[in-house]
Amino acid sequence: MNQLADPITEAGLEVRVSTGLLRGVRERGVLAWRGIPYASAPVGDRRFRAPQPASAWHGVRDASQWGLVAPQSHKGQFRGAHPRIPQGEDCLNLNVIAPDERMRQGAGLQDALRPVMVFIHGGAYSVGSSREVPRQGEGLVRRGGIVYVSLNYRLGALGYLDFSRYATPEHPFESNLGLRDQVAALQWVRENIRAFGGDPDAVTLFGESAGGNAVTTLMTVPSAAGLFHRAIAQSAPPNAVYPSDLTARWAGEFVDTLVDRPGPHSDADAARLLLITDPARLAAATTALTMRTPDQDPGTIPLCPVIDGDFLPERPLDAFRDGRAARIPLIIGTNAREGSLFSGRIDILATTAPRIRAIFKNTKKKAKKALKAQYPGIPALRAALDFGGDYSFWYPSVKVGERHSRYAPVYFYRFDAAPRLLRLMGLDATHGLELFPLFDRLDGWFGRGMTALGGRRAFQDIGARMQGWWLGFVAVGVPSAAWPRYDETTRETLIIDQTDHVEADPNRERRLAWGRFVPHV
Repeated sequence: MNQLADPITEAGLEVRVSTGLLRGVRERGVLAWRGIPYASAPVGDRRFRAPQPASAWHGVRDASQWGLVAPQSHKGQFRGAHPRIPQGEDCLNLNVIAPDERMRQGAGLQDALRPVMVFIHGGAYSVGSSREVPRQGEGLVRRGGIVYVSLNYRLGALGYLDFSRYATPEHPFESNLGLRDQVAALQWVRENIRAFGGDPDAVTLFGESAGGNAVTTLMTVPSAAGLFHRAIAQSAPPNAVYPSDLTARWAGEFVDTLVDRPGPHSDADAARLLLITDPARLAAATTALTMRTPDQDPGTIPLCPVIDGDFLPERPLDAFRDGRAARIPLIIGTNAREGSLFSGRIDILATTAPRIRAIFKNTKKKAKKALKAQYPGIPALRAALDFGGDYSFWYPSVKVGERHSRYAPVYFYRFDAAPRLLRLMGLDATHGLELFPLFDRLDGWFGRGMTALGGRRAFQDIGARMQGWWLGFVAVGVPSAAWPRYDETTRETLIIDQTDHVEADPNRERRLAWGRFVPHV
C-alpha cells in the first residue's frame, strides 16, 4: 500500500503519488487527473526496451491535460489519432477519474475505499488512446462510485513487433513491450490508487478488442499475478498470440520495408535502422505490414503478444486449459456478428475465398464439410464475414470461457442488440457496438447517427443494465443473481438484447463443428 497517500483536498484537488504532487480538475460531477506518468519508455538508442520507473518531479504537477498518445498513423489501415493530438514515444501515462466527494455525500456514500476499474483500449494494437473518447468512464464513476483508470501504452512496431532477433549486448531488443507497459500501469495502480480513494485489493481489469486480448493474455503473464482481482474481456481475440518463429519472420519483413536500398542487409544494419527511424515512418511501415499479412498468413495479425518463454511463457489458451491462468472471476463474451465490420480497408480477418481456403487446407474433409454447413453460401460476403469473426473472436472466447470455468467463476454473454439502421446496413450487432451503451456514447455524432431510424431509448436501457452488471461484478464478483455461471455442461449464456434472456449453449452445432475443425484451439 502507498504510505504517501494523502486525502484529496477540496480546494486544490491535490493528491500525492509516489513521484510527487498532482493537481486535478472537477468536471461534470467527477474528479479527474490526466496525463500521469506511470513509467518511462526508453527512447533513442535504448528504444525497444522494457519500461523504466517514472521520474519524480518538484512542486505540484498540473494533471488537467491529456498526456502524449502513442505514435500512430491517422490514415493508416485503421483511423488513428488526429495529427493535432500530441504524440510521442514516451507515452506511458494514465488518467484517473473518481467521484466528487460532494456528489458522494449527496448520495449517502461512505468514505471507504472504492473498487477500481482499469480499462485497456482497443485498436488492433495499432491505433487508439485513453483520450479517444474524452468522457469515457464518467458514467460508471457517477453511477457506481468506483475509481476509473485508463492508460496509454506503446503501439505498433514500438510496442507489438518482436525485434529480439536483432538484439546485441549493447542494444537489447526486448519482447512484449506493450504488455510490459500494461503491467507497469497495473503496478502503479497497486502502489498509488489509494491516494484517489481506490482499493488496490479490488481492481477489475477490462478491455475491448485488442484490449480484450490484453486482458486474457495478462491473466497468464506471471509478473501480472495479483495486480488485478477480476477481469472482463469484451470481443477479445484470445488466440492472437503467436510463437517467436512467426513473429521473428514478421519483424524481418518489417525491416525490409524500412531499408531504402534493395538487396540483403545485416542484422547490425537492421538494428541501427530500427533505433534511428522516425516514429511516423515506423507507423507507416507498420501499416504496410498489417495490410499484407491477412493474405500472407490468413487468420493472424502481426501486431500481437509473442510467446517468448519468459515474460509470456506459453500460449494463453494452454494456460487456461491447465489452470495456470489467474484464478479470478471473469466476464467474457462477444457480439453476435463480430466480423461484419471488417471489410474494405480494415479487411483483416479470414474473410476472402483464398484466405478461407488456406484456413481449410490442412483440415480433414469431414470436418470441413460440417463447418461449411454452418455458413451457408461461404465464401459469399455475409457468410465469410461471420466465418472470419467466429474464427478470430467467438470460438476462442468460448474456449477461454469453458477452460477457465474449471478453476474460477465465468459469466459468458452475447451482445445481440443493434439499431434499425445498422441492421439495414447489414452490420447488425457488430464489433465494438456494445461500447456505445456501456459508456454512454449515444450523444456523439456516431451514436446519434446510428439511432436516427430508432433504437436510441432501447440502447440507453441496455446501457443502464450493462453498467449495472459490470458494476455488480466489480463490487462482489457476481454481475447479477439472474446471470448464471458458465460451465461446460449447461453453457448458460446471457443474451443482451432489447429483452435479455439466458440461453443454454447458443450456437451449439456451430461450436461442435469448430471443435472438430480446429481441435488445437
